[in-house]
Amino acid sequence: MRVYFDYNATTPLSGESADAVMRATRDIFGNASSIHHFGQQAKAVMDDARSAVATLVHAEASEIVFTSGGTESDNFAIRGAAEALESTGRRHLIASAIEHEAVLNTLRALARRGWRTTMLPVDQSGIISPDRLREVIDADTALVSVMHANNEIGTIQPVAALAAIAHEHGALMHTDAVQSAGKIPIDVRTLGVDLLSLSAHKFNGPKGAGVLWIKRGTKMQPTVTGGKHERNRRAGTENIPAIAGLGAAATLAARKMTAEAARVSALRDRLEAGVLRDVSGTVVNGARDPRVPNTTNISFERVEAESLLIALDLDGIAVSTGSACSSGTLEPSHVLKAMGLPSHRTQNSLRFSLGMFSTEAEVDRVLEALPRLVDKIRGLSRKTALA
Repeated sequence: MRVYFDYNATTPLSGESADAVMRATRDIFGNASSIHHFGQQAKAVMDDARSAVATLVHAEASEIVFTSGGTESDNFAIRGAAEALESTGRRHLIASAIEHEAVLNTLRALARRGWRTTMLPVDQSGIISPDRLREVIDADTALVSVMHANNEIGTIQPVAALAAIAHEHGALMHTDAVQSAGKIPIDVRTLGVDLLSLSAHKFNGPKGAGVLWIKRGTKMQPTVTGGKHERNRRAGTENIPAIAGLGAAATLAARKMTAEAARVSALRDRLEAGVLRDVSGTVVNGARDPRVPNTTNISFERVEAESLLIALDLDGIAVSTGSACSSGTLEPSHVLKAMGLPSHRTQNSLRFSLGMFSTEAEVDRVLEALPRLVDKIRGLSRKTALA
């Protein structure tokens, strides 16, 4: 039995989404900007998907802008808002220190162009205090960007409270909801944000499709220029098959989210409790509540995370050491570092993220393998130390 517990990196395509992608690929070849029958077929697919995503996040369909994924959506949110507000003299950007690299590197790029940037710290809970935002926001702040749920530890941030503070100071509020969309309910009005990013492949849709929700009336400077696509907000011929798959994934998530959250949360809790019980020297990183229902991040004392990840993979079990966008590096997790964890904790932690196709049998398979593999790695480490 092969086990896939890396749903935060990407998710398997649902049957509904795969069917939608295939139908659109095979049958809907028109350009959605064309006024003839074939073009209007494609536009109808887009309209249906736009409505499905709007329903998922309780928005208006006209506020949905299709992108190529979460990274583009984050870039568009930050660059588009910053450049639209640049003429007002607001040249200060705020984000949390545990954001995805799509946000952090975009802020770094803008800092090189003269923008002032501030990173909000977190404590070992992995949750931002609104008071920290109050301490650093000022009249020059253009935008605050804080993710809804963290991709590595799963903690849910107090976005509504942060948005209220941002608006008190005349700043816009963006949230990266890539890891929460489709897992927990999202209402953009309740959150009080101006911009929200999501990505299809994080909730059983296809890669290559994402969304930036832009609150009606929010001024944005397009970052992809060309034709008048997406109401002049994002140029380029739309990827109809991927958008169709995104719409199907959004419809499925809206219908099954409550039941799936309860089921997956029970599996995650079973896994987490078993690891803490059966493997000595283990501890969960970050607050256990509030968290998205599918994620746990666990430190293994006296075990190098990369070694354990490889051992698990050889045993047929796929997990992660953190963000998939940071794979291939030996750097410790920037999220765990920002939480102030000891250096060994930032390098001996694994992320387990479950999802739609996860089963109790898979959890039990991991719980059978982990103690054996950890003991083996620790034994090798002891022998090396004595040699």
